[in-house]
Amino acid sequence: MAASLLRTVCRRCILFQASTSLKTKAHGLTQVPLVTAYRGLRLQNGPLCHGEYEWQDPKSEDEVVKITYITKHGTATQIKGKVGDNVMYLAHRYEIEVEGACEASLACCTCHVYVKDGYFDLLPEPKEEEEDMLDMAPFLKPNSRLSCQIILTKELDGLEVTLPTATRNFYVDGHVPEPH
Repeated sequence: MAASLLRTVCRRCILFQASTSLKTKAHGLTQVPLVTAYRGLRLQNGPLCHGEYEWQDPKSEDEVVKITYITKHGTATQIKGKVGDNVMYLAHRYEIEVEGACEASLACCTCHVYVKDGYFDLLPEPKEEEEDMLDMAPFLKPNSRLSCQIILTKELDGLEVTLPTATRNFYVDGHVPEPH
């Protein structure tokens, strides 16, 4: 039973990863990624897969939390999230360029963001694993956090996060893992 459940979840995550890489442009039109079609597909009843909660709209206005993402080019995009949303997965929903290579498993720093003053102190203290990953982030600042570790609460309404000018994905940027 556990093996079939694991297979189902893994298949769903692999399907998501494969479908999000299918963006192409032809004749000036952008093909909609298959993730749009597959997000509604439930292969089983049970817990949601990585980031699926963020694809659901708020059930009431009481849940709405406004967040502004500022890209490395200075473009501000304000969106309406909801209480409980993960800031990285919410960015993925609205096609904001936050990589998140490790899928929120605290194994990279590609979702590094700067949290606007006033909101930084409202966040819970980072775990040691997050601090370890932040130590590897380029352009680290005192208000740096990993967006995959920021979960929206009502008191974060109006949150503003700025994306750094660059991130580093060690597996893409030349890092070769070695056995311990």
